[in-house]
Amino acid sequence: MKTEIVKIDEEQIDQEAIARAGEILKRGGLVAFPTETVYGLGGDALNENSSRLIYAAKGRPSDNPLIVHITNMEALKKIVTEIPPAARKLAERYWPGPLTMIFHKSSAVPLATTGGLDTVAVRMPSHKTARAMIDAAGGYIAAPSANRSGRPSPTVARYVIEDLDGLVDMIIDGGEVNIGLESTIIDLTGEVPTILRPGYVTQDMLTETLGLVDVDRTILDANSHQAPKAPGMKYRHYAPKGNLSIVEGEPERVVSYINERISALQKEGRKTGVIATDETVARYHGDDIKSVGSRRDEEVIARHLFRILREFDDDNVEVMFTESFETAGIGQAIMNRLLKAAGHQVIQV
Repeated sequence: MKTEIVKIDEEQIDQEAIARAGEILKRGGLVAFPTETVYGLGGDALNENSSRLIYAAKGRPSDNPLIVHITNMEALKKIVTEIPPAARKLAERYWPGPLTMIFHKSSAVPLATTGGLDTVAVRMPSHKTARAMIDAAGGYIAAPSANRSGRPSPTVARYVIEDLDGLVDMIIDGGEVNIGLESTIIDLTGEVPTILRPGYVTQDMLTETLGLVDVDRTILDANSHQAPKAPGMKYRHYAPKGNLSIVEGEPERVVSYINERISALQKEGRKTGVIATDETVARYHGDDIKSVGSRRDEEVIARHLFRILREFDDDNVEVMFTESFETAGIGQAIMNRLLKAAGHQVIQV
């Protein structure tokens, strides 16, 4: 397949290119596109064959649900059986934006899109290019992150091209995304709203809006063996090609341990890398030391994390270590992604 690659400026959208993307999607093809969170791989959410093509292009397990992207509340009515009051409260505050809500699905949504579940995950993105493309395609786009399954999610188009060139009809290059981590996912189908994937919309923000909000126990724990209700719950995700470990403990001991391990690995001829912060980056001596940002600004850390994991692959790093982060606020999402990327390999020092 020949993949068309198109650059689009969000502030001056190429309507002709958007129309072409819409036609591709309407006829069952696939288009990768930018959102405010990460790049997405889009197909017609109401066409079961399009969803199967998404799974095939990503190499993604077919029981891992896709998120349906819409641009207005009227569109929601077609794909869910009811809109609970909690959903309306959240939509008023966080839609459009980086929040995905899980509802009981209607018959309009094929099981191929929901991973065989009777629930559907729905998001309303704020990115102008994404919204224009969704509307051009008929209003319902199923879109997981635009990467091969298990790899770090792409925050710039060059990594989309690296993973999916020749596997999709079009890739829209919209530059670097704003947030850098996938949307928060909250399940509204049970008695208590439950966060299934942390993100930019934090637990504190959701609690302020709804009152009681639970958190799925697997978010900062090992994977369960249950069928995933949301993307990324069951399978290893966001992983670089090399081996990544998270090192937790007092800062001095973390730096000392990582440097000792790096020295030993370098003597074995292994190429090493470290995810550090602005506060500690000068203290490490590995082959590839990268600061993810200052601990005083977790939004910057979130934006840079996936790009750094991809850059380690570019640099052929074999063994990586990362400092750990606080698990409050956006830090919960950062640690969730790191634990997935490291296969829950945590070293206490």
